[in-house]
Amino acid sequence: MRHLETVMGIPMSVDVRDDDPGTPELVDRAFEVLREADRRFSRYDPASEVSRFGRGELRPAELSDDLRAVLAVAGQAWEDSGGAFSVRRPDGTLDTDGVVKGWAAQRAADVLVDGGVRSFCLNAGGDVVTRGEPEPGRGWHVGIRDPSDPQVFLVVLELRDGAVATSGTYERGAHVWDGRTGELATELVSASVVAPDLARADVLATTVLALGPAGVAWAGEHGATAVIAVGADGRMLTDAPGAALLGTRG
Repeated sequence: MRHLETVMGIPMSVDVRDDDPGTPELVDRAFEVLREADRRFSRYDPASEVSRFGRGELRPAELSDDLRAVLAVAGQAWEDSGGAFSVRRPDGTLDTDGVVKGWAAQRAADVLVDGGVRSFCLNAGGDVVTRGEPEPGRGWHVGIRDPSDPQVFLVVLELRDGAVATSGTYERGAHVWDGRTGELATELVSASVVAPDLARADVLATTVLALGPAGVAWAGEHGATAVIAVGADGRMLTDAPGAALLGTRG
């Protein structure tokens, strides 16, 4: 079963290889997790919980468990990175985008796993969670695009039970900042991280972009099983001891 839907303003899809009559209901439940995250965390909706909290209309004691969880993830990343990762923009406004997509997509994937789905690939705007195999003996193939050419893959990964997230400047321009300085991060144009779950991979990828080249080794020390980054000069930086690489750019 394949399902595609636009959530959070981006295409999100799932490819489920299990043959079970209950799969459509599970997929809808999984996507409702994503829809609810969009309603709660959208910076573009002035009525969302994160917008209201950012304006000071909600006290910490009034926050939902979900917003508390996202802020806890962000706080841990801030501490681990020495302040490089931050959900406070340079102007002081609250921006949880560096956490929410991966966190929500992982929770959606967990709905499928908890429901007994054994083989699927969930793609949240290019960030991917996989479980099992699409066919016996072969993992899911996930391509990491070349920032300079959308038709070229830097690396093709083979994943079974894992996740990969990418943060980059090639589509949105420089938008990730170093929380220590408030300056936009420009030393890297992309950073992709493989990790056991997408919540961790997403935060790590954003942090690598904020830290620059030093973030590649840092991510490996904080839960990444592989890191693939590209510098502003086009040079590829990798640390991939725990990933199956099917091919790389020459």
